[in-house]
Order: sequence, then structure tokens, then C-alpha cells
Amino acid sequence: MIAVRRAFLAFALLSLAVPAAAAPSAAWTLKVDPWVLERLSLDGTSEMLVVLADQADLSGAAALHGKQARGRYVFEQLTATAKRTQTPVLDLLKQRNLPHRAYWIANMVWLRADAATVEMLAQRNDILRISANPSVRGEIPELEPGQPSAVPTAIEASLTHVGAPTLWTAGITGGTVVVAGADTGYQWDHPALKNQYRGWNGLAASHAYNWHDAIHTTGSVCGADSAVPCDDNNHGTHTMGTMVGTDGGTNQIGMAPGARWIGCRNMDRGNGTPTTYAECFQFFLAPTDATGQNPNPDLAPDVINNSWGCPVSEGCSDPLVLQTVVENVRAAGIVPVVSAGNSGSGCSTVNTPAATYDAAFSVGATDNSDVIASFSSRGTVTVDGSGRLKPDISAPGVSIRSSVRNNGYSSSSGTSMAGPHVAGLVALLISGAPCLRGDVDAIEQLIIATAVPRTSAQTCGGILGSDVPNAVYGHGAIRAVVPDPAAVCGLVFQDGFESGNAVRWNGTP
Repeated sequence: MIAVRRAFLAFALLSLAVPAAAAPSAAWTLKVDPWVLERLSLDGTSEMLVVLADQADLSGAAALHGKQARGRYVFEQLTATAKRTQTPVLDLLKQRNLPHRAYWIANMVWLRADAATVEMLAQRNDILRISANPSVRGEIPELEPGQPSAVPTAIEASLTHVGAPTLWTAGITGGTVVVAGADTGYQWDHPALKNQYRGWNGLAASHAYNWHDAIHTTGSVCGADSAVPCDDNNHGTHTMGTMVGTDGGTNQIGMAPGARWIGCRNMDRGNGTPTTYAECFQFFLAPTDATGQNPNPDLAPDVINNSWGCPVSEGCSDPLVLQTVVENVRAAGIVPVVSAGNSGSGCSTVNTPAATYDAAFSVGATDNSDVIASFSSRGTVTVDGSGRLKPDISAPGVSIRSSVRNNGYSSSSGTSMAGPHVAGLVALLISGAPCLRGDVDAIEQLIIATAVPRTSAQTCGGILGSDVPNAVYGHGAIRAVVPDPAAVCGLVFQDGFESGNAVRWNGTP
């Protein structure tokens, strides 16, 4: 209820910022994002997200044991709520012959409509708010010049720095774990990615339940609704390489080379919208067949990497627009890893969904000396009024060499590169201690417990840089440490690790 009140207040305050000539005085406008009102004033129509007041109660998920049980419960609750409550709204939209698309990951409907329809919907008691759905330019790092022909050095330096090869030597490579990426798409048959793709069995490819394209308009080389994994930017192929990439030879670029991966394109040449971001989360919570039907939550991944942001400065005016979506994914036992953003080095620059959310595990970027990158966004979070400490953790994100399109390799810098290190670490930890699967709190606490504490001279939001955690590094720089399954599994509870108990590790006190 606190989030609902805050969202309603945010709309009320933002509506005051609309120019007087464009701001209707009727009370219903308080439910409508000012961006939508402005589009209606300028163009006569606008696209939007209609969020229903009735959202699924997922509180029962925490009491269930195991990721599969949690995932199926969350899926059933979400879809049942949408089916029960959306029918009157959908019938109305069909009668008016308006383009729309219903979602259940949060109870909402994408719509393109005119002012009269918006007014009618906003006056309904079953509608909570009408959010903006602008096209948002993601923070996509550029490839570094001169790097595509760089000579490979077998295991990439960042992986050695965080200790991933130590786990490989112990036989922990990510086997049985599925990682997911929501990004600009993927070259699935890249030599460093092909054998790890869940849709490849060694002889043939099947993209059903393993790939989804949330871009439904043409424009890029991938077109609309690509039936096969496609990357129109390089960014997605690069991030997936850092999670799982290896060609079996000199290009060992991935944290968890034994894991399998699935993917979703949520950006068109680097541009996404709240609906494209939400649609990929929905696909991952219950992957679908090649026609987008027959969702199966049993095939959901263990972790999702999100190397993107939805900035207020470029139209994502509601900072809470994806909060329910991310919370629902987490409730299903899936770890939502999110890059903190590249707007540093000032304070309160972690300011875009989904990095700002408490439900997201947000990642800042360091170099291979564990020094924070100048571009890495800092906390605390002020855009939603929470004062929340972010980022949660830091990982290598400077000059990271990974896979790119056309079977190539290149280096790039950004928190986009740091997030995949953490997603890969999640895969390694679950592989080494399968009891962790589905317990997001425990996995995050495990990563925090093994991180190297880092401090700085920068104070943000009243949090001293000398404190741990702080608003620059979060809890510190990640390390991949071989878990002792007996110790770890003995400490896993509903809410993570039992307070006050020491965590034991192989070779680490």
C-alpha cells in the first residue's frame, strides 16, 4: 500500500508540471502520467500502460520450498488475477477496435488510444493508473576502438581476478543452471555461445521456450518478432559472453561456461519501452513456445541479467513503472541482476528502473584493481524518495573483452559489463550448492558475505564512504569462492541466512 500511495502521489505532483495549456483540470487526470497527457495534447493519441487496481497477492510464495514450486505458484496467481479482472477492460477496447496487448507479469494492458478513451478508463474504479510507455534509449556502451582484433589470452583477466577459475577447477562451472539475458538480442550461434544455448542439442536448434522477441515493429536488421535469436547492436551478445562464453579454446570469456542460456530482445537498436522490458520478464517467468503460447514456468531461468536502464530524462517518468514486475520475478525464485547505470560519479545517480528497486540486485562497475569506475552510478536512490542504498555490489566493468556479432570479440566498459559477472557468479553458486536454487535472498547474502569490502572518500545521502556497505561500492567487490554445500544449505532459511550464524567456506573461515 505504501508503494501505491507513493505512485499516486508521484502522479499528482508530476501533473502539476504539465504546462497550463496542456493540463485538463478534471480530477481523473491525476491517474494519468503527464507524458501521456502531453502526447494526447500534441498528437491526439498516445500509447500507454493501463495498470489495474487489483494486483496478485504473492505472499504465499515465500512459504513454498523449491524454485519450481514457487515459480508455478506465482505464475498461477498472476495469470488468475489477470484473467479475473481484465475482461471488462479488454472487452471495451475490442469494442472500440483499439490496438492493445494484455500482460499478466503485472496486471496491466498496453494500449494506444485517444483522449476520450483515456478519460473513460481513468474514471473507472478498477484502474489504478495510466503510465507512460515512451521509447527509451538505453545506456549502451560503445565498443572500444582497436579491440576487435585483440589477441585472446585464454581466460579473461576479470574472471581470474574474481576467482572464477578456482570454482572451475573444483568442477563447478554452472552445470544444470539456466541464465537468461534481456538485451538487444543475441547471435546464438556465435562460437563462444552456441554450445551453451539451451535451444541447441548438438545437432539442431529449437528456439521454442528459449527465445522471445519483444520488439513488434520493423526497423532494425532483426525486423519484428524475430523467430530466431538476433542481435541488432552487439550489446546483448557481449553481455551473454561474459556470463557463459567459451569456444573451448583460447576464448574463455564467461564466468559460468557450463551453464545454459536463453534470451529475449527487449530493445530495438538500443531503444526499449516499459512494455518491452516487462514482456521479457514475463517470458522468462514462464517461457512460451514459438507461437508465444503454452507458457511453462518449469522452464524459467535461475537468474536474469538486465544491462539496461529506463531513465526519467528520456521519458520514463514514473520511477515505479516496473517495480511490481521485478518484485513478481523475484517472488518466483529468479534472481534479477541489474546494472546500476553509467551516470556517475555524482551521488544519487542510480536513478533508473530497475536498478533503483529493492527487489533488484544492482551492480556497480570496478576495474581489475577493485577501484570503482568513474562512470559507475552511485546511490542513494532519491528519484523515488526512498533514500535506498544502492548499488548492492560491484564487479569488473572496465575494458571487458567478450563476444560480439559476426563471430567476433571486442572490449567494452560499463556497468552493463559488470552485471553479467554477477549473473554468472549466481550460476556458479547454484551449481556448487543446488539447495540455493530459488532462494534469492540466500544467494544475494552469499555474494555479499564473500565480497571484498571496499571504501571511498565519497559520502552520499548521509552514508559515509568509509562505511560498508556504502553508496559507491555497495557491499564490496565480488569474489567467487567455492561454497561448502553442507554449511550453506544448513543456513538457508525462508529469509536467507540466519542472523548471527557464521558462514563457512572451503578454505575460507
